[in-house]
Amino acid sequence: MSKAPPKPAAIGGSADETEASFYEALQSGDIERLMACWADEDDVVCIHPGSPRLVGLGAVRAAFEMVLSHGAVRIQVESLRKIESMTSAVHSVRERLDILTSEGSVEAFAIATNVYFKTTQGWRMVAHHVSAGGAHDSEDISDPPHVLH
Repeated sequence: MSKAPPKPAAIGGSADETEASFYEALQSGDIERLMACWADEDDVVCIHPGSPRLVGLGAVRAAFEMVLSHGAVRIQVESLRKIESMTSAVHSVRERLDILTSEGSVEAFAIATNVYFKTTQGWRMVAHHVSAGGAHDSEDISDPPHVLH
């Protein structure tokens, strides 16, 4: 009698839950939990500041293993803007990072774009693109509101 293959852990009832799990995994240094947030697709994409585009789960995992080799990442989500549909979501996140250097702790900011698809396993990340921000937090630049007369 053969057994059915085990189902993956049930995370990602929403794109917000998958994103929370992703950032919690970074903060705790848990590579398995972090990779569980990613879709099982050949063309997932990850771009870190100053690095080339990483395509595929193997390349993404290797990059995050390197990031986490120095320990957990001190990261806090400061601001979230999102566009969602029934099967996809795009989140723009302002991240506050606490980076340990030889001179001590330095605060920095980054802007990440996270793209999620609703899969048979739940909401999973398909793209993570981070751009370096400034040394100080900055406000969003937005179009002025339209005023109807």
